[in-house]
Amino acid sequence: MNILFCSVGRRCELLKDFRKTLGEDVKIVVTDNSEVAPAMAFADRAYRVPLINDPAYIPMILEICKKEKIQAVTTLIDPEIMLLAGHRKEFEALGVTVLAPYEETAKLCFNKYEMYRFLTEHQINTVKTYGTYEEFCKAQEAGEVSLPVFVKPRTGSGSVGARKIETLELLKQVTDADESLIIQELMTGKDLDADVYVDTISHKPVAMFSKRKLSTTIGGANKTVSFKDEALFDFIRKVLALMEFCGPLDMDFFYQDGAYYLSEINPRFGGAYLHAYGAGVDFIKLIAENAAGRENEEHIGDYEEDVVMMMYDSVVIRKMSDIEASIAEL
Repeated sequence: MNILFCSVGRRCELLKDFRKTLGEDVKIVVTDNSEVAPAMAFADRAYRVPLINDPAYIPMILEICKKEKIQAVTTLIDPEIMLLAGHRKEFEALGVTVLAPYEETAKLCFNKYEMYRFLTEHQINTVKTYGTYEEFCKAQEAGEVSLPVFVKPRTGSGSVGARKIETLELLKQVTDADESLIIQELMTGKDLDADVYVDTISHKPVAMFSKRKLSTTIGGANKTVSFKDEALFDFIRKVLALMEFCGPLDMDFFYQDGAYYLSEINPRFGGAYLHAYGAGVDFIKLIAENAAGRENEEHIGDYEEDVVMMMYDSVVIRKMSDIEASIAEL
């Protein structure tokens, strides 16, 4: 299988896992805006590309797909998901499977407020969310929500800009300063996560791995422990039936007062997918099967509970001349 990872950044361990599963049967091609993106060191071919908002970006990605005979493409950053989804037909015309949701679903996932509205309209348990300070105050007066609350950017990922707000005065101040913020009720239940693979042929979820977050950083969970609950798996199926996903996704939940609440969906490989892989839930095999035109069978909950992931930092050391020589030309 020839696979292209766009905006590969620091995702070294993910590329190592692809090599571990597929060995010489995979050609790993990567792109990034920086030639010193560490994950480039673990690819067979690396390309430096413009920023994703550059008009030349998608034409260049399509050219890379042609040159490298790519069979599947994915991105590892949220802002690019909608871009790949919007150009799905162009990729599919080249025989490339796009591991990203369909366009309307991609738009929902990127805008947390629109996702909240969609979920409540479809009676899915989710975190109460308010788009403006005035909307929050109205709900507070009606007794629907109370301080403290949580604010975060309407779009984006990695918990950047997310913080707890204790007073109405500070809430007014931060929302006046940044109109992109949304306001959410502060959830006090268990903070959970699930890695899910939606088959690109059947469009059904065929693998799920759920874990409880033990510790988080700005980039997401860095210590997690696996668990299984059929009620959560059923809840995930109910949510996914409402949208059009394709490939790997990362879902965040809270478990509070005996019920699951969906927080958000990042339709790409989550940073903590490494836990699922280490516990034997191998999305890489599923991608290879789909890229070969074969539908995967369902294997949901096929892993052990109480398996712990403890993430740590590492480094890549290379000479600049070697880095420059490794960047491919179109």
